[in-house]
Amino acid sequence: MKVGVQLPEVERVVPWAEMVEMARIAEAIGLDSIWVGDHLLYRDDGKPARGPWEAWTLLAALAAVTERVEIGPLVASTSFHNPAMLAKKAATIEELSGGRLILGLGAGWNRTEYDAFGFPFDHRVGRFEEAFTIIRELLATGRSDVRGRYHAVERAELLPMGPRPGGPPLMVGSIGERMLRITLPHVASWNAWGAWFGNSLDGYLPLRERIDAACRDVGRDPASLERTLALIVAFPGALGRGSSVSDDAFAPLDGEPSELAATLRSFADASVGHVQLVLDPITVDTVAALEPTLAMLRGG
Repeated sequence: MKVGVQLPEVERVVPWAEMVEMARIAEAIGLDSIWVGDHLLYRDDGKPARGPWEAWTLLAALAAVTERVEIGPLVASTSFHNPAMLAKKAATIEELSGGRLILGLGAGWNRTEYDAFGFPFDHRVGRFEEAFTIIRELLATGRSDVRGRYHAVERAELLPMGPRPGGPPLMVGSIGERMLRITLPHVASWNAWGAWFGNSLDGYLPLRERIDAACRDVGRDPASLERTLALIVAFPGALGRGSSVSDDAFAPLDGEPSELAATLRSFADASVGHVQLVLDPITVDTVAALEPTLAMLRGG
């Protein structure tokens, strides 16, 4: 099982120099991936207004300061980008990273940032479906010609292409039935946020059955879909992530190395192929503190 870490989003304001240090430590201790959230603004939820740095700019910079780890958005909202331009950004980051991008995609959910930044919130799944078609066609073949209700491209070409034939692997972050029907025939992996299943193995197992059934409904072997999960992990001094109220409604995993390693091993035994750890608090020290967990998990 691959293990990655999500860099800070809105837990606090983190300068770029600290982001770089976290990324380099993550790579040095043997983590497999680094992820950034794709959000713009949180407010009107009883907490102060807060926002992260822009995700695609961060990904480009992270590609330049790392050498081995995979990188990706967890997950990119297609609502925030013209789909052809999103494909162009993804191909460029593929090149900058030497083929290390995992392109996580979703329809978005936080109406506050849509309204504040002027993006339409209506028909999000319909908009996503057209955007997803354009993005995957451009990255896989370099061409797309779509005339939809919400998006249109005319003889679009993606030049130059990235370093991997067929483009970066696609990952969908959703449990919506319609979203799954749209994406499961095409994506390499599926992702679930810890809050969706109580951040626990017991909560995940019924969800796994739902995803297996969704795969069969679209004619796909469930075993061919990689399962990935974002898991919230608490270390001493945890304060709550501060992104949304719902994130505080479940218990985080314990960051003590032997306990966390055992928990991750149980998810691996349940055929989870990749986890993204969301640390509370998220600091240089807590990223470094994952090293003994990785050693235990991998038998070192």
